[in-house]
Amino acid sequence: MTTTPTGQALALRRAAARIGQAIAGAALIGFHMAFTKPLRRWRTTRGATAAEATATLPGDELVPVARWGYTHAVTIDAPPDQVWPWIVQLGQGRGGFYSYDGLENLIGCRVHNTETVLPDCQILAVGDEVWLHPKAPPLTVAMVAANSGLVLHGHDPQTADATIWAFHLHPVGDHQTRLVERGRGSYGPGLASRLAFGPTLMEPVSFVMSRKMLLTIRRLAGPAPEHS
Repeated sequence: MTTTPTGQALALRRAAARIGQAIAGAALIGFHMAFTKPLRRWRTTRGATAAEATATLPGDELVPVARWGYTHAVTIDAPPDQVWPWIVQLGQGRGGFYSYDGLENLIGCRVHNTETVLPDCQILAVGDEVWLHPKAPPLTVAMVAANSGLVLHGHDPQTADATIWAFHLHPVGDHQTRLVERGRGSYGPGLASRLAFGPTLMEPVSFVMSRKMLLTIRRLAGPAPEHS
């Protein structure tokens, strides 16, 4: 199939946008790693109220003695049943992560972020696997409740590595949703464990990627822009 000049220009613009976003994301990660300690308290509760940050949420019990964690949140101008389709299709080989896919693919994630609801990715059950990277162990669905919450869990009993990645949808009135993202992690004494599951690298990186993801979900799930 021959690509038209218009199609080529559109493809180039999209590629340039992805590269620009990847550069911006990398710069943000570098900034947050350089200022990890003074920014950590702000980052780990970004967008969350004090009550949301300290609340006990479903899935917390899977990492009962967390060595680090975070609670992020956004308000979305849509009810939970309009937000849920974007949450349930998260994952590598599914809807992606709605974040800086240029950075994710730089480390081999093979992620494609969709901007549509995927009918084939709308069902998850407890025990299903959700992949973050094709060569890394997947997370397992520990809890799923349509329009309400999704908890993904990973752990290795031999190393004490453990993590949850959870999304909780709380209705606000009839037309808004409070989307709360909760992460909790623990890690063993080894260097590989500290790097892969500890806060030194993961906390600033996950903050930058998470913030982009939440804002993208807010845009995708919210009301369509009006055209004059």
